[in-house]
Amino acid sequence: MISAEASFPLGFILTSLLLVFLGCHGERTNVGLVFENTEPDLEKIFHLAISKANEENEDLELHGVSVSIEPGNSFETSKKLCKMLRQNLVAVFGPTSNLAARHAMSICDAKELPFLDTRWDFGAQLPTINLHPHPATLGVALRDMVVALGWESFTIIYESGEYLATVRELLQMYGTAGPTVTVRRYELDLNGNYRNVLRRIRNADDFSFVVVGSMATLPEFFKQAQQVGLVTSDYRYIIGNLDWHTMDLEPYQHAGTNITGLRVVSPDSEQVQEVAKALYESEEPFQNVSCPLTNSMALVYDGVQLLAETYKHVNFRPVALSCNDDSAWDKGYTLVNYMKSLTLNGLTGPIRFDYEGLRTDFELEVIELGVSGMQKIGQWSSEDGFQENRPAPAHSLEPDMRSLVNKSFVVITAISEPYGMLKETSEKLEGNDQFEGFGIELIDELSKKLGFSYTWRLQEDNKYGGIDPKTGEWNGMLREIIDSRADMGITDLTMTSERESGVDFTIPFMSLGIGILFRKPMKEPPKLFSFMSPFSGEVWLWLGLAYMGVSISMFVLGRLSPAEWDNPYPCIEEPTELENQFSFANCLWFSIGALLQQGSELAPKAYSTRAVAASWWFFTLILVSSYTANLAAFLTVESLVTPINDADDLSKNKGGVNYGAKIGGATFNFFKESNYPTYQRMYEFMRDNPQYMTNTNQEGVDRVENSNYAFLMESTTIEYITERRCTLTQVGALLDEKGYGIAMRKNWPYRDTLSQAVLEMQEQGLLTKMKTKWWQEKRGGGACSDSDEDSGAVALEISNLGGVYLVMFVGSCFGCIYGLVNCVVSVYLSARENKVSFRTELLDEIRFILQCSGNTKAVKYPKNSSRSNASSKSKGSSMSVDSLPEDNSEADTPGKHNHAK
Repeated sequence: MISAEASFPLGFILTSLLLVFLGCHGERTNVGLVFENTEPDLEKIFHLAISKANEENEDLELHGVSVSIEPGNSFETSKKLCKMLRQNLVAVFGPTSNLAARHAMSICDAKELPFLDTRWDFGAQLPTINLHPHPATLGVALRDMVVALGWESFTIIYESGEYLATVRELLQMYGTAGPTVTVRRYELDLNGNYRNVLRRIRNADDFSFVVVGSMATLPEFFKQAQQVGLVTSDYRYIIGNLDWHTMDLEPYQHAGTNITGLRVVSPDSEQVQEVAKALYESEEPFQNVSCPLTNSMALVYDGVQLLAETYKHVNFRPVALSCNDDSAWDKGYTLVNYMKSLTLNGLTGPIRFDYEGLRTDFELEVIELGVSGMQKIGQWSSEDGFQENRPAPAHSLEPDMRSLVNKSFVVITAISEPYGMLKETSEKLEGNDQFEGFGIELIDELSKKLGFSYTWRLQEDNKYGGIDPKTGEWNGMLREIIDSRADMGITDLTMTSERESGVDFTIPFMSLGIGILFRKPMKEPPKLFSFMSPFSGEVWLWLGLAYMGVSISMFVLGRLSPAEWDNPYPCIEEPTELENQFSFANCLWFSIGALLQQGSELAPKAYSTRAVAASWWFFTLILVSSYTANLAAFLTVESLVTPINDADDLSKNKGGVNYGAKIGGATFNFFKESNYPTYQRMYEFMRDNPQYMTNTNQEGVDRVENSNYAFLMESTTIEYITERRCTLTQVGALLDEKGYGIAMRKNWPYRDTLSQAVLEMQEQGLLTKMKTKWWQEKRGGGACSDSDEDSGAVALEISNLGGVYLVMFVGSCFGCIYGLVNCVVSVYLSARENKVSFRTELLDEIRFILQCSGNTKAVKYPKNSSRSNASSKSKGSSMSVDSLPEDNSEADTPGKHNHAK
């Protein structure tokens, strides 16, 4: 039996052990979050996820510990994370910026603490788990999208090096036989914009783009792309960022651009809607065109749920850690490995990891931006690839209100090539049969697609319509539509703010801008000395200096080298004089002969002169080969000369070029309403010079052909004209961006249906085919397609080779003049020496020359000694044998050496 005194210590011990056990079981499990102060929603969803996990598991008590840092501040990240480690953490969620995340990751790696990463990152090492879908697999998804959309060529536009993994995976899918792929990087220039690279992309004439970048840059990228004319119905985009749906897409919703992208967060998911409502305390947190729940937020939420699911099966007790010692959590790697083995469904769909802790198996939604907002058109998975599931067109509660089936409409048009024209036929046609053109075919295709019938009506005065400045009332085609005498209107009808105040338009079926029509640049005549163009003036100067330098070197070395002194009379074994072939004149002749690839009879004998000669020959070999290779191009090149290159040149009347536009048209009104100084100056010129304005476009085109005149008109019309009139072209870039649309009454119920049909035709490429047909094939189109292409080699004319003939003529004249002067001087010296009349000597020489026969000439006045004659001819190139230095290595014969002695 135990006494009371003995039972007190035992009871105290049991009670203490029970309290310790209960305390251990009820100990909070701390989870850390390091977030940047620009993303407060990350902290909100982090604590919401922890609260949700605790509600679903009564035995679990997670506690969130969060700290904010300045974006990308690695020092602050290290300092605050080290302080956080003392609070017994089981895992850490890292920041989204790369620099801060890498520092946090390295600290967790040293402490073997699980690190949950939500960034776009190509790799992961223990103890890191990357919740973001793997970039390489995203590259496969983008590849499948390109294949599904049938793109034959496209441009990849990426932001920075961290996205090269996805770009590389996408490029590796294609070989030389695949689509044409261009890769460009966009980045801010010194002026803080992307417009320079965007203009280069626009000028490359590619219309399909895969854009891979961060959400920090994508909104500004698309804003500036729209400003330079890359967001129109002609262009198609695939966005490789999973957060692109969070952008404000309303500015691009009605542009007609096909924008397709991927997302991992589905607003249609009940779990996503529940979390979004709790997070934003709103019944409708998702708008039609944008979604506030970002990919990083959803991944943080899923990461907390993954950690909670792990702690249902394991319950490791965390320890306090310090950055000042080598301590580490021995359970960290075990916890990470267990998390990798789990599978659960989260906000970002099924979550599964491979053995490296990467999320390579996931599912994505494929979404498309249309006039009615964001629309899901299919799904993609790592296993099944892309599966299209485009929904049927949405209908209202009253389907007949938007259906055009069995409806009949009156469509009004005006005669304007190639949009609406009368058929060229000898037969008498009536009704719809008498019209043809791009606009006519477009309405016909829409009627087949939507099931309505139509009757064409012609606007007799050919006025498109606007507000009359005198009466303040609408006129032209638009007045007919407003008064319900016509249901739709189509031609090259520009969508302007003024017109949209009176009627509605569909989305643009064609994008365009104001361009400058001018005659093609004139070819500048070739320069007289164009044969010198292959080398710059500096090269020619150095060539001349090299020529003189080598000639002087040969002259000096020839006199220094004993081997170059020869016996002029081989029959005399012991001559008193030796002769040197390298006189200064001969050295010049030797060098120029090698340069012109003709050679000479002079042959160096000494090693020194041979070395100089060989180096000169090698130099001339390379030089002449390079010259010959470039000569043909420079002889045939003809520079193009034009007095104007853009609107600024035109506004200054450079080259005396006058300009104008159609009176009262949308083009003239554009300059009238513009605030841009250059355009204001152009408007004032046209206003003050009405003689340069025209009543029709045809009048303006004729003026351009026949005078020094430029005409301002829509770019699509310029394209049509330049396909048929080969002397005309468009100068400079477009001055604005606008579109042609189908006009209808205000609040007409069929506008969205027609717009959707036009958009589908754009996506299917039907509008492009129609434009090619009416611009390049029908009514004389394509006449200028091959006008600038060379069918073969270009024959050189005298103007190309005039300088060569001139050099030959001058050289020949110089030789003739020098020969005549030399002949006269020789006759004079001979007459004086032999004491005969100069006139008699000159006449004898002329008679001999005029005989033009025989190659021998008698010596009229022979000398007494041949030795003295030889001596006189070798003046300056001979030397006494006694002065010859000893040189056993270069002496020709021992006899010469003995004689010198």
